[in-house]
Amino acid sequence: MKRRSFLKTGLNGVFLPSLLGGLSIKAFGRTYESTMLTDKVLVVVQLNGGNDGLNTVVPIDIFNKYQAARPNIYIAESKLLRIEQNENLGLHPAMDDIHDLFLNGKAGLIQGVGYPNPNFSHFRATDIWNTSTDSDKFISNGWLGRYLASKNPSFPSGYPNNEEPDPLAIQVGSIVTTALQGPIFSMGMAVSNPENDIELLADKNASYPNSYSGEHLDFINQTSLQTNSYSKRIVEANAKAQNKVDYPDNSLAQQLQVVARLVAGGLKTKIYYVNFGGFDTHANQTNTGNTATGLHANLLETVSLSIGAFMRDLKQLQVSERVMGFTYSEFGRRIKANGSNGTDHGTSAPVFTFGENVNSVVLGHSPDIPSNVGTRDNLPMQYDFRSVYASILSGWFCTDQSTLDEVLLKNFQELPLVKANVCQTITSTQPEQPSKRISNYPNPFVNQTKVAFQSEGGHNMIQVFDLQGRLIDRPLDKELKPGSHELVLNTSNWNHGSYFLRFQNGPYQEIRRLIKN
Repeated sequence: MKRRSFLKTGLNGVFLPSLLGGLSIKAFGRTYESTMLTDKVLVVVQLNGGNDGLNTVVPIDIFNKYQAARPNIYIAESKLLRIEQNENLGLHPAMDDIHDLFLNGKAGLIQGVGYPNPNFSHFRATDIWNTSTDSDKFISNGWLGRYLASKNPSFPSGYPNNEEPDPLAIQVGSIVTTALQGPIFSMGMAVSNPENDIELLADKNASYPNSYSGEHLDFINQTSLQTNSYSKRIVEANAKAQNKVDYPDNSLAQQLQVVARLVAGGLKTKIYYVNFGGFDTHANQTNTGNTATGLHANLLETVSLSIGAFMRDLKQLQVSERVMGFTYSEFGRRIKANGSNGTDHGTSAPVFTFGENVNSVVLGHSPDIPSNVGTRDNLPMQYDFRSVYASILSGWFCTDQSTLDEVLLKNFQELPLVKANVCQTITSTQPEQPSKRISNYPNPFVNQTKVAFQSEGGHNMIQVFDLQGRLIDRPLDKELKPGSHELVLNTSNWNHGSYFLRFQNGPYQEIRRLIKN
């Protein structure tokens, strides 16, 4: 076995988790990017199970279609929480604290986040989000792991040091997410109990023979020394700060409590991962007779109360300007409710951002819901999840384009998720305004239809999806000059039915329904 293979599979998979008990350490590194030295922190909140986005963010402007598709679980319009960022939607009534964040300009929303050709397996869909790949590609490293690794040319020797005394990333829990896995090493550590100090057997003065076994023994010894140092730093940071507000009694709140203490205690860790499960609501999603209550309402209330307490705590701890967070789930749910008062695995879902420096806007529009919804119909994707990643890395960590392309494996549109002053960029702080920059004629059509669109210049892409979210065609994906453009879609091989045409030009996107007769 080569050293690279040993370090990637042998050490990460066997040695360290069995050695560390309460604190599961994986691997560490440092960054040379100047903007990372400003101690900005990213908190990722993973909602495991597939959150029902359509009952989380309800489309008021097409409420009749929403109600018809979900007669047994729809949320009454009078109970929805309105936000000034977009009058056409309402939040689930259990989300009071997140609603308050919108009212105070500290939360944002991206509608219809997904990817082409979605996978409906929890494990595979989670892997796609974590690795930031196309659904037909399989790799073993994650988007944040690649990002951190790209900034660590001498990793792992020489760590910790004066410049980077702390781990780059922390998963609060017992297992490190794939998202933090670098090309060779995991770039994060799992922390179950920040009060426990770990002291592994290690010798600062040890020397080993120049051999296969000696090389690996030396690496294990160095990693143990790093683990001991990081453990002490975590315990010290945890003891320096005390939470200033009361948190609700749930697992997500407990994880966010830890994050708040470590950030306020001076730990220079850049990325924190937390997770909360239970969103696989195939049955009994709502209570009969009061659909604003039930399993899904309890889950959303937990998320809302926990993030609300976390934000208030950060403010009182005087570190709120440094922290940005976002939520995601591996997929959404189908448009049509099932017969068990639940919803089945679907495609796109909303992503929430939160923090003092997020752009408090709503990107995207109410989804296109057919008048006669089938059991397999899904919400059309409006934004690729990798655009969210690109926008956070660019807008929060001020990452350059070449690094973005390396980390995300392709070029994805950037969205105005973060205030312009963070990285001195130009972003809009106004809600996205509906406009029509693409059309097609005829519609319905038989064998072809002409598509006309207005480009602002730069990169343009047109995609066609079926109602299950599968990518049928991509007739355009290139740079264009500003102005009017046309193309002809050959639809002779398409099956009869409805499709979604998605137009993307820089941060702008638009969805249009196509009908093949």
